[in-house]
Amino acid sequence: MALDGCGLVCKYILFLFNLIFAVLGCALLGLGLWLRFSDNTRPIFEIDALNSSTFVLGVILLIALGTVMLVVVTVGDYGACSEKKCALQVFSVLLFILAVAETVVGVLAYARREEVGMRVTEFYNSIYTLYAASGDAGLGVTLMFVHEMLHCCGVTGITLLESLQKTCPKPKGFLENIIMPTCPGVITDFFNSNAPMVMAIFIGTGALLIIALICSTILNRKLNESSSSPQYIILTNASPSLANVSQNELVSSSYPDQEPAILTPLTAANTTVIQT
Repeated sequence: MALDGCGLVCKYILFLFNLIFAVLGCALLGLGLWLRFSDNTRPIFEIDALNSSTFVLGVILLIALGTVMLVVVTVGDYGACSEKKCALQVFSVLLFILAVAETVVGVLAYARREEVGMRVTEFYNSIYTLYAASGDAGLGVTLMFVHEMLHCCGVTGITLLESLQKTCPKPKGFLENIIMPTCPGVITDFFNSNAPMVMAIFIGTGALLIIALICSTILNRKLNESSSSPQYIILTNASPSLANVSQNELVSSSYPDQEPAILTPLTAANTTVIQT
């Protein structure tokens, strides 16, 4: 179907949004599956006493969130690229649910920031302990990412005594060569002091989902208009004109089995005038 400028812009915006969403979904799902089925972390899920631990719940949340994001991306890409109105409607419903969920999670994270910080700290401690015991390279990459993002070093903060020193970031000053902020303390302080920013991140993500929802709605409306508008055949100068077809050709083509009837024009000579 032919789309105008606004419809094409919305289509490309949805494609870019789904591309970014797909990368994030693959990263979350890959990390969750790796933490779930890795040889070093698999025994944790086999112990019934640890089924309700923060680490197990965090891994399950990563897998569920990554799967939902990939499902939404698949439906959205199918609807936008193939211009299927039904798929776009399903995509819009899923985006609306995700936007509401993001906003609710942001508000709850702000209201219960101390508990959220404690849960995230427990999750970090679990990964730290597993890496210290196994030395798994994947866990080391995860710790390195957390350390670089928060600029902290392990659970002790003492650079010389920290067993996981190679995962710590580079010191920014002379004192940091000796001691750096501890990650559990940084995580707790981050959620306590930056709770408004955390809520703003969740609400901002919800706003991006709303923008994608608006683009999906506009694209769906443009597709409805395109399918309901009448189709016209435009004749150009190169097209054969009916004016160039003679009367005999029209008659012969309309009745191929009959001889064409030639009508003689009436003149004054062969016209009889009846006088009263």
